[in-house]
Amino acid sequence: MRYKVLALDIDGTLVGSDHNILPETREALIKAQEKGLKVVLASGRPTPGMMALSKALQLEKFGGFVLSYNGGRITNMKTEEIVHEQFLTPSEAHEVYDLAKALGVNMMAYDGGEILTVDHDQYIQLESDINEMPLRPIDDFKTAVVNNTIKTLTTGEPERIAEVETVYLEKFGDRFSICRSMPFFLEVMPQGINKAASLGKLLDALGLTREDLAACGDGFNDVEMIRFAGLGVAMDNAVDEVKAVADHVTRSNDDNGIVDVVEQLIFG
Repeated sequence: MRYKVLALDIDGTLVGSDHNILPETREALIKAQEKGLKVVLASGRPTPGMMALSKALQLEKFGGFVLSYNGGRITNMKTEEIVHEQFLTPSEAHEVYDLAKALGVNMMAYDGGEILTVDHDQYIQLESDINEMPLRPIDDFKTAVVNNTIKTLTTGEPERIAEVETVYLEKFGDRFSICRSMPFFLEVMPQGINKAASLGKLLDALGLTREDLAACGDGFNDVEMIRFAGLGVAMDNAVDEVKAVADHVTRSNDDNGIVDVVEQLIFG
């Protein structure tokens, strides 16, 4: 086994276009864990939206981890212990909301197992559907968002969100971590939070180094993780920015690309 930990992005990487794990991919990951590989699901998804996939891969049995909210929280699935967690305060979330409204785009926050939003568009509905999290419509964002939230999510047409990202970085880049997880999703998180930084904390807790880590991803928020890992793998369907920093490009998420990584690069 060349690597001891395998970090997997979810959407566009672990799951196919139908948001399900292909049977061959699931079988390969189960067998790899039986041989001692630690699997980490590393996603921008909220924790509740990752539980079904964690269960499908039996992470609780094999001692795998869920790195949710783009690294804002790490959970040991065997012990249910939260290994690491950081939040935005309500006032910080309110600041981001004010800018989103000034720019004419929509935004949502998370509270427990619910999505809080004044707005409703196809992308907010998609976030709700993918993660099987209910939407809680609210009349006033600042009145309703009174608890810490691990991240906020700004939504809109991809071209507009790319423009908004530039404004967010100019306004908040020295205070928050900002990235696009999908072309239409713009995430704002506590400063220093990204998949690579949180994986670094997890590896430290496990007594391992980045050279023990293999990672697979496809999206903008995977760039740091792919660059950080001892083996960084881009899916064939990945954005060019991910492929540019990857050590290897595997088959697409709809063609069992993860199977090749496990069988040829980790155990080959």
